Amino acid sequence: MFPHGELELLRRELVNVTRRLYERGLSSGTSGNTSARLPERPDLVWIKASGRCFGEVEERDFLLVDLEGKILDGQGHPSKEIRFHLGIYRERPDVNAVIHGHSPYATAYATAFGELPVVTAAAEGGLSRIAVVGYAPPGSEELAGLVVDAFRDREVRAAVLVKHGFVTVGPDIHKAYYLADVLEDNARVASLLAVFRRGG
Repeated sequence: MFPHGELELLRRELVNVTRRLYERGLSSGTSGNTSARLPERPDLVWIKASGRCFGEVEERDFLLVDLEGKILDGQGHPSKEIRFHLGIYRERPDVNAVIHGHSPYATAYATAFGELPVVTAAAEGGLSRIAVVGYAPPGSEELAGLVVDAFRDREVRAAVLVKHGFVTVGPDIHKAYYLADVLEDNARVASLLAVFRRGG
């Protein structure tokens, strides 16, 4: 039996956080995807449907799936990145939320330099280490495998995908959101430091 009240509350939280990601400039258009699961029912996952803009999502734009990707509730198709969302959940019992956004500074820095150093105190406290995932086509099994491999390390809570944005995880959707915000701020500061060190 599904815990309907808790599931509906979680879906409303997902709507609110997903809109905030758009407002903060951490994703654009219909790109990116968010998902979350209940700690009490780790086999049930809400995930954003494909083709829905972060800034305009509503409750009906999230689908309930199991860890094999079977749709249990909702209309439409799950995000094309469902493979790495579910793969992370299977590998990481400590993770109950996954955010994939397309923030500009983190994406640009990792694409330019092949790394993203931790340079702010907030990032040191919340992220400690940032993984970088090489490029693979969006929605591909190859990309899913690379992302899941990065998060097999329990210390990794954020990864930047070359040419393709970021992924953050957390014990709930709010903490995953905070880490996404800290990640982008860290990348912005890293970019400024690179300019200042060049004397630009």
